[in-house]
Amino acid sequence: MEDATTDCSAFNETVVFLSYFKDLKDPRQQGKVTYPLDEILLLCLLAMLAGAEAVTDIALFGRKKLDLLRRFRPFKDGTPAHDHLGDILAVLDAEQFQRCFVAWVAAQTGVPEGVIAVDGKTSRRSGRKKGRSPAIHTVSAFAARQRLVLGQVKVAEKSNEIIATPKLLDMLAIEGAIVTIDAMGETGQRFRQAKPDGMARRGCQRDIARKVVGKKADYVLVLKGNQRSLREDVETFVAEQQAAGFKDTKVSQDQTVDGDHGRIETRTTTVIHDVAWLQERHNWPGLRAVVVVESTREIGDKIEQETRFYITSLVLLAHLPGPIVRSHWAIENSVHGVLDMIFRDDGCRVRTDHAPANLATIRHVAYNLIRTAPGKSSLRLKRKAAGWDDNFLAEMIAR
Repeated sequence: MEDATTDCSAFNETVVFLSYFKDLKDPRQQGKVTYPLDEILLLCLLAMLAGAEAVTDIALFGRKKLDLLRRFRPFKDGTPAHDHLGDILAVLDAEQFQRCFVAWVAAQTGVPEGVIAVDGKTSRRSGRKKGRSPAIHTVSAFAARQRLVLGQVKVAEKSNEIIATPKLLDMLAIEGAIVTIDAMGETGQRFRQAKPDGMARRGCQRDIARKVVGKKADYVLVLKGNQRSLREDVETFVAEQQAAGFKDTKVSQDQTVDGDHGRIETRTTTVIHDVAWLQERHNWPGLRAVVVVESTREIGDKIEQETRFYITSLVLLAHLPGPIVRSHWAIENSVHGVLDMIFRDDGCRVRTDHAPANLATIRHVAYNLIRTAPGKSSLRLKRKAAGWDDNFLAEMIAR
């Protein structure tokens, strides 16, 4: 009786989950559809949660776990073979699929608080060398406090990150959050050759800042080579003020010392609050401060020094930027690293049309569900448990 109650609960909850994808258009001829789209999505998600890495894995899961699948949907014709399944994933509109994902996440999390880290990742095996088809590059937004992927947008290549970022922000509710972006989609060589003056890129970068401020959020953006004149002006001003002991401008400063694994790192953070001069020259939307982080890292006899510059729309004291910047890098360790090490994203060779992007979205759905699954086990162990225990797998999608 208890098992029957669990099955009924799981069935109802999957109906709720799949309702967020009901507007996803099925491009197949309806009279010839053997496998309904909701069954395909459920099959892919359960298989991904249980350890599948490629379309062939998903198809095998469907054959071996048909009784489990029928706890949630009829599957009266069973599940498709891997080539048929790949064809279905290839024709689904990737952008529409991504919007459905965003709607589902928003319903689970509400408006995210704290840092939203935006960064790109390349699925390295998704390209073709002979056909010169580039690997897909996905720009994702990650809620650092909740440790959940909020949304993603596929771009043709890394140099288009900066164009995709406003589109991604349009999908999200970010009011009150702090958006962090590293290098704002630093460009590849081909783009630099096409736009040597960088003017078009600076316009796009301002669009991103304007988009963030317009959605009642704040930004912390790193300055690198892709904002050359702005960075040069900031570097010159900081050098002049440092030489004068910052007596001619309003600043706050903080220093931290961390030691771990034989390494000692000293960080000196300076926040420059007087930025009217910078606004006159560059007219950056919402700019309130410039942040300078100077790091000295000692490992044995080796000493490394680095200086990083940021611009922000926040009014910050110097002890606050450090945690914000460190929260940004959670997207590398908590998302990109997990997708590669646990979901084997970089090793997936799916390359046809929209299939790579759609599988990337399914991985993000699975990532969020595993991340929020109860228990103190690692993500790797939770995924293994989902593959070994049908009830645990059912519980993952029944929350």
